[in-house]
Amino acid sequence: MSAEFELRCPISANLAFVRDLIRVHGRHSGLRGQRLDDLVLVVNEAVANVLDHGAGMVTARNTAEGIVVEILYAAGKLTHDHLAGADHLDLSSPRGFGLRMIRRLCDEIRLEQTGLGSLLSLHVHRRPVITSLPRRHITHHDQDARRAG
Repeated sequence: MSAEFELRCPISANLAFVRDLIRVHGRHSGLRGQRLDDLVLVVNEAVANVLDHGAGMVTARNTAEGIVVEILYAAGKLTHDHLAGADHLDLSSPRGFGLRMIRRLCDEIRLEQTGLGSLLSLHVHRRPVITSLPRRHITHHDQDARRAG
């Protein structure tokens, strides 16, 4: 495996730039083919959602399994209810399909509410996790819960 490095960039309206950076980082982290395309697609969707609500930051780093991309929603409007509701789409609404896609393509998703906003962590492994369940593993972390523990 090549040397570890971290990518960090503010979210801007130039989605092509963010996609290019994520693609290079994902390739450096060992993702290829469909898994690399999945990564770029889910990050693009999450970043586009941030732009709907304000500013944010993207951070990506490689792991032993693949890559983790953290998207900070400075507005802090993403909640566990949004993620849970992604499986129960209102087909008459144009909204909600992006989170459903993110849940289907990521191997793990974590959401934390921090003092800086909502922090969505998207885990994409080099090889997809084979599971008999129709959805990927989602972990909920709240900053207050960690302080209490």
